[in-house]
Amino acid sequence: MDNSAIKIATAPLPTRKTLKSRKNIPFQIVRFAVFNIRMLKMVTRAHR
Repeated sequence: MDNSAIKIATAPLPTRKTLKSRKNIPFQIVRFAVFNIRMLKMVTRAHR
C-alpha cells in the first residue's frame, strides 16, 4: 500500500448524526440559505 491508501483506510468515518443531517432536506435548505446570505454580504461589501 502506498501512503495515500493508508491515509484513506485510517480516515475517520462520519457519525450517524452527521449522516442523518446530510440527508435531512430541511436542514440542507437552511444551510444553503445561510451560505448564500453570507456570500451576498461578502460580495456587497466588496463592491462598495
